[in-house]
Amino acid sequence: MNIGRRGALGAMGLLAMPGLAQAQATFPDQPIRMIVPFAAGGPADIIARVVARAMSERLGRPIVVEARAGAGGLIGVDVASKSRPDGHTLVMASSGAIVIIPHMRSNMPYDPLRDLTPVTQVLAVPQIVSVAPNLAVRNLAELVAMAKAKPGELTFGSAGIGSSLHMAGELLKLRAGIDITHIPYGGAAPAVTDLLAGRIQILAADVPALIGQVRAGALRALAVTAQERLAILPDVPTAIEAGVPNMISETWYGLFGPAAIPQDRVDILVNAARASLQDAEVRRVLGEQGGRIVGSTPAEFNTFIRETNATWGDVVRTTGARLE
Repeated sequence: MNIGRRGALGAMGLLAMPGLAQAQATFPDQPIRMIVPFAAGGPADIIARVVARAMSERLGRPIVVEARAGAGGLIGVDVASKSRPDGHTLVMASSGAIVIIPHMRSNMPYDPLRDLTPVTQVLAVPQIVSVAPNLAVRNLAELVAMAKAKPGELTFGSAGIGSSLHMAGELLKLRAGIDITHIPYGGAAPAVTDLLAGRIQILAADVPALIGQVRAGALRALAVTAQERLAILPDVPTAIEAGVPNMISETWYGLFGPAAIPQDRVDILVNAARASLQDAEVRRVLGEQGGRIVGSTPAEFNTFIRETNATWGDVVRTTGARLE
């Protein structure tokens, strides 16, 4: 990617900031490690690689993407939280390991609010609430009516207990006042397969997991769990428009480092990350994930984390969902 005039002006702006010019001369002084706490080839890996490439060009050092998959993202985030706080280790964490799973386990290996430094929120991907075409509902209101008429009979799939897909289904239950039964899978793909086969009736999954089947007419999209309609699905209403209040659910991805990174180094990382999110190629690749590119400041990201932490904590406590 070519930094161009905009990147050059950004670099000049960095040098003009008091204290940053001297820090830039010594940091980063070695390759940066960016941990992906999921398997290679998945959304987090795609997002991390395109952002790492753009940040590397701006920082003048290689950024090595390292997969540390397992435990719903906890293993990779834990490794990052216990790394040396010198700014040379980052993690592309998702919402599950930061604001969902910590409410479902009593033996967390780290405290996400204490042991990590928020850098920037990168992307937020809403879910599509979908059903198989053979289910006799045409919109979300009809699905809610059917669920109320048949309490406990309809099933919804997820990518596993504690996944954002699981929480989206639980949130739908709470906000719509319905009783539907959770069927966890070992990932989104098998849940989609069973939805297509009619073995489950409902799935609220991230946009990339369902968009192809929806466009092909194999699945019916009833709503999206975003604040606004999606440009790629302009005819699909939001769940709020469809009559379910406060039904906002997103799988989000953000950059973190271990706690206690010196502030001048955090500033350098933030500037590089936010500038990278303005890069045309980065925006194209992230746009293909069906989400909203964010690029928040650390303070904004910290506020967002605490707000969503409270929301999902309430959902977990209400539903009684546990991982132990």
